[in-house]
Amino acid sequence: MQLCKLRDVGFILVSVLFAVSASTPETLQGSDRQAGDTSQQSKLVSKATSTPTALSPMVIEFLQGHCADCHGGDPEEISGDLNLVRVIDAGQIDQLEDTVLILTAIADHRMPPAEMPLPAEQELRSVTASLDQSLTRAINQTENPPRPTVRRMNRFQYNNAVVDLFELNCTVFTLPEKIMREYGNYFDPASGVMPEVITVGNRPLGKSQMIEPRLAGVAAFPQDLRAEHGYDNQVDHLSMSPLLMESFLQLGTSITQSPDFNPSRVGRWNQLFSEPSSTAPPEKILKERLTPFIRHAFRGRSSQETVKRYIEFGRQRIAEGLTYTETMKQIAAAVISSPKFYYLYTPNPANEPHWTEREQLHNRALDLATRLAIFLWGSIPDHQLLDLAESGTLINAKVLDEQINRMMNDHKLKRFCDSFPSQWLQLERLISSIPNPDRYPDFYFSKYRRSMHMMLEPLLLFETVLIENRSVLELIDPDFTYRSSLLENAYGELKTSTSVKPGGGGQVTTLNFHRIPVTDRRSGGVITNTAVMTMTSGPNRTQPITRGAWVAGVIFNSPPKPPPADVPPLEEETGVETTQLSLREHLRLHRERADCKGCHEQIDPLGFALENYDAVGRWRSEYSNGAKIDASGQIYGGDPFKTPVEFKDSIINEKDRFAKALTEHLFAFALARELTPHDRQAVHEVASHASENNYPLRDLIRLIIHTDRFQTR
Repeated sequence: MQLCKLRDVGFILVSVLFAVSASTPETLQGSDRQAGDTSQQSKLVSKATSTPTALSPMVIEFLQGHCADCHGGDPEEISGDLNLVRVIDAGQIDQLEDTVLILTAIADHRMPPAEMPLPAEQELRSVTASLDQSLTRAINQTENPPRPTVRRMNRFQYNNAVVDLFELNCTVFTLPEKIMREYGNYFDPASGVMPEVITVGNRPLGKSQMIEPRLAGVAAFPQDLRAEHGYDNQVDHLSMSPLLMESFLQLGTSITQSPDFNPSRVGRWNQLFSEPSSTAPPEKILKERLTPFIRHAFRGRSSQETVKRYIEFGRQRIAEGLTYTETMKQIAAAVISSPKFYYLYTPNPANEPHWTEREQLHNRALDLATRLAIFLWGSIPDHQLLDLAESGTLINAKVLDEQINRMMNDHKLKRFCDSFPSQWLQLERLISSIPNPDRYPDFYFSKYRRSMHMMLEPLLLFETVLIENRSVLELIDPDFTYRSSLLENAYGELKTSTSVKPGGGGQVTTLNFHRIPVTDRRSGGVITNTAVMTMTSGPNRTQPITRGAWVAGVIFNSPPKPPPADVPPLEEETGVETTQLSLREHLRLHRERADCKGCHEQIDPLGFALENYDAVGRWRSEYSNGAKIDASGQIYGGDPFKTPVEFKDSIINEKDRFAKALTEHLFAFALARELTPHDRQAVHEVASHASENNYPLRDLIRLIIHTDRFQTR
């Protein structure tokens, strides 16, 4: 095939070498990280040397008096993973991660356990302050751990980048991971207001939603799964196997050779693929077309030599009798098959001692442009971003702010909403939730599941909070929500007094959602909605441990460790809902073990706080035998609560904790990696500044972008 001739001139070979060894200067432009095995990069990070955290006598005395009995030196008696006797004897903590773990446990009142003598509040504050200061000193004395400078686009980003590069009016391939399909262009962030009525569809659960305008004959590469510690864009999970590399080479050709890749679909057809009207030499025509195209595709990192190779290849094809259209299709296929397109990389200035100050500024600005576009648009920078980056003005705070506003007012912000909130809330779990139809027959209608409506409510709430720049606290306890007729009726006694307009209650294609007030605080928000309640339950009963673990990880960014392998799971059919006491007692097996007790003391109250919601999210005050449900508990030493509404109040009263956790989630998504202790100060500063206006979501995102952690490698 003609594309293979590009290998003959060395271009594809250079591209492959980039992914395998990252050793070609032309391709790498100084990058010092291997592109083909990001797992090795992750291992480098984990082995970074850290400065021990020196402990003050006050902290040592506290650990000795309140912690050493459980976290002692006897391996058979120790609770948890930390041997604090060794720490006490040494007067220091060797690893920064362990210091953060201890500090968090004390500051959040997770330790000492409730049944142990609790220290006075003043003592806790003093110990926390001292340990925080010691940790800050240790972090400042430790070099930043090495970070990967190369990461591959995930499937979602690659699709968006190709769409933007060619200005396609369709998608490249179907994306089941994109949960919500938009109808009628309701998403208008520039307006600052969400419409009262929204028409959407559910992609994973509505088969008809997968039938959409796309390029025929293009097969997507496998979906990138969400990392255990975060999202599907995490660098240590985006590896490149030889098989996947080959699929990228085939993918580029299948895109440009698709019968749908034509003037009716490609917005840049006239600029790139049409037959020229002039009789100018091929070299001149190809240069005019390829220079801006390659600049856009490679995000400003293309040398004149790279462009010349493409021009020479094109000139040879035209000399052989190929049309400009076919020649440009082959070149375009090679471009989008190149690692310089589907890898995002940051050259290290330390490896480029010949760079002038202007060249270093240029490099930093180009990197920032790519980070911005990938974060907010899930795609490559547009020409305006590249212009500002190449001039070096993008790193000016005022100019950057203007670009953030422009990008957050652009419809392409929808891609952020299609990626971050569904992964943050782990809504993909709802796809595999299948409540027992004998127990919950109303969950099913017309051979469909009610979950196709459920899944969209928290996503529309997130979009509203973002577009209208509302406080992130409204994600927990809003006074409005979006529901379809079917979904509103599913809430039973919790549905709003102002019902949605009737009609189409059992919709399975386009779903009409209405903005309605939340008149009963037992519903509404990202916690107490039917989607989360259903996906954290089994087919026959609720699962308080699962719910508690979800709240701990999603709402407080403190996920529990996996249970030991020798602890059996609770059976679905155990009759545990016969009484409230039996359910709590049935969990005793997990709580009584020393290596389970600490986690269960933290997650059980979070799960039992939601026991009033059954396995499909309906409200209940008692179990089937009439026994009352006990939803009481306490969050990390905060105010006790007795009901789900009081549980929400506890979270709002501890708003800084939730806002900080959400900031950490956003940072992990923005940086595409797991956070380290070195990110701690940036998280604190962003959350602190956002608190001044009660944590508006758009402001929170803006503050993250303005941090050094986001703007530098």
